[in-house]
Amino acid sequence: MGQQQLLLIILGVIIVGIAVAVGITLFQDNAVSSNKDAMTNDMMHLAAKARHFYSRPTSMGGGGHSFTGLTADAAGMLKLVTAQFSNNANGSYSIKTAGDNGSVVLLGIGKTAMTDGSYPTIEVTVTPKGQTISIVN
Repeated sequence: MGQQQLLLIILGVIIVGIAVAVGITLFQDNAVSSNKDAMTNDMMHLAAKARHFYSRPTSMGGGGHSFTGLTADAAGMLKLVTAQFSNNANGSYSIKTAGDNGSVVLLGIGKTAMTDGSYPTIEVTVTPKGQTISIVN
């Protein structure tokens, strides 16, 4: 082969390698973004359940205008959702900060690893008037 043909082959291999690397990166970014979106949806569901717990009377298993019954353990989560929902395909969900009269903080950790090896983390602070979502990473 001529020198020009070898140079074209090497150049072609380099271009294909770069294209594969970019494709893998885009696929990984899309997977992480999709996981964050699904977790956000789950966290909004949990926030709605927490607000429902807040407004339900204590005689009916609610908080009676308090988040106090939502403890930062498995028993507290079971007052909102089933154990299967607490750990689903999107992530693992828990109560980060036990509820008090005015708020409760929920935590979600994703299942798709990011490029740095960590997992997406979302926190939601639920109050009687609404919720605040914070995407930690």
